[in-house]
Amino acid sequence: MLNREWKQFKSGTDIRGVATEYKENKVDLTDDAVKAMAGGFVLWLEKKLGKNAGEMKISVGRDSRISGEQILSLCAEVMKESGAEILDCGLSSTPAMFMTTVDLSCDGALQITASHHPFYRNGLKFFTRDGGLEGEDIEAILEFAQDGKVPRKVSGGSITKYDYMSEYSARLREMIKRSVNADNYEKPLEGFKIVVDAGNGAGGFYALQVLQPLGADTDGSLYLEPDGMFPNHIPNPENEEAMASVCSAVKSAGADLGVIFDTDVDRGGAVDSSGNEINRNRLVAIASAIALEGNEGGLIVTDSITSSGLKNYIENELHGKHLRFKRGYKNVINEALRQNELGVNCPLAIETSGHAAMRENYFLDDGAYLCTKIIIKLAQLRREGKTLESLLERFAEPVESKEIRMNILAEDFRSYGENVIKHLTEFAESRADFNVAPDNYEGIRVSFDKDNGDGWFLLRLSVHDPIMPMNIESDSIGGVNVILYKLKDFFSGFSELDSSGIFQELERG
Repeated sequence: MLNREWKQFKSGTDIRGVATEYKENKVDLTDDAVKAMAGGFVLWLEKKLGKNAGEMKISVGRDSRISGEQILSLCAEVMKESGAEILDCGLSSTPAMFMTTVDLSCDGALQITASHHPFYRNGLKFFTRDGGLEGEDIEAILEFAQDGKVPRKVSGGSITKYDYMSEYSARLREMIKRSVNADNYEKPLEGFKIVVDAGNGAGGFYALQVLQPLGADTDGSLYLEPDGMFPNHIPNPENEEAMASVCSAVKSAGADLGVIFDTDVDRGGAVDSSGNEINRNRLVAIASAIALEGNEGGLIVTDSITSSGLKNYIENELHGKHLRFKRGYKNVINEALRQNELGVNCPLAIETSGHAAMRENYFLDDGAYLCTKIIIKLAQLRREGKTLESLLERFAEPVESKEIRMNILAEDFRSYGENVIKHLTEFAESRADFNVAPDNYEGIRVSFDKDNGDGWFLLRLSVHDPIMPMNIESDSIGGVNVILYKLKDFFSGFSELDSSGIFQELERG
């Protein structure tokens, strides 16, 4: 059982903590803690694979944040002392580190990253050939660290610098050449202008090592140089400032497409030639259109907050099936894996945050792979005299959308939140104007007809934090406030739930 000190490091299926002192944030991801975690991973691998560390090959990489080199060095040394062969891959994307288990037959892989979190945080993300670890695996690694259990030190271990990102980039280039099959086979992107915003994370390689060698003009790209202080904007496709940055760059450059990555490139977003975001529901729509080619009638698994318009687009325009599952990219991926094991044709698992995992790519959430598929489709459509935007001509977006995040003040926030959902479900089922979704897997989702808000809301409990996010969409002007008005009295009855955001929204409306 993890005590409070070690439990704080568990963040879903990753380890995260404060690695650089900043303002009131004190370092908890200390050198000693990092070394204990690296040793815990070795012990976990030995148990998982049934062999000694001296028989293993393990890859280690990092994103651009300022604490990355030090943490990588500490982890590599601990693993080497256990007798393992260590490949130091340096600056790398998270998906590339998984691919070392495929292409280089690594027994395990470790990426030093905290995704889109601030520069002073960092973390550890682990892989085997089966994919990313589960929450219980992270707990096991942290328990080894907490209990002071360390791998046996033996001689024979080694650390070798290995430039895997060049091989990973070459794989993406070959994929584009083969799929576009242009007359100039080696330069299939000649005549295309594509802007990349890497946000000073690990994604600059995409412009330099993937697009430019294929003939693309990437002038106007932003923040390709790694800088772990992230001085320009947060590397995050969900961040408004980041998306405004790449949208502006596309318009300024007159580009055909813009792509943006988070820090470690496991998420991506795009911008069309008019400077409009291809993000969230629009990104899911385009990815679904691509994934269902050759998979007619296939199932797309998404997170819970996707729109009604998206479901209609997937099922009635693309003639696929849509399963709206739980929030959390690991939940979405695991459900897609389960569906395929049941014999369901499920080619894509995708979260509105930009995590997209395709069956053809090991169900690995890979922002660069997703953007590569979009670029291939862009080139194929141009050959037909069409644009990427044409894929979305029949995709209906909501007129209004809003997310209200309500803090839970109770100490046992999970029980309190579950009780709110239980009572809201009972309340909704007693109302004739509330239509409770029968196919909901998280929280409560309710839809309304045109006379009662013309939309829907979803209330759920955050995966990790004492927060209840409520997403609301409407297909009519003023519809969001109509729905909120129906809910305000209900939420007034919960003193340890900060529902002030509902009333502030109604006052603004």
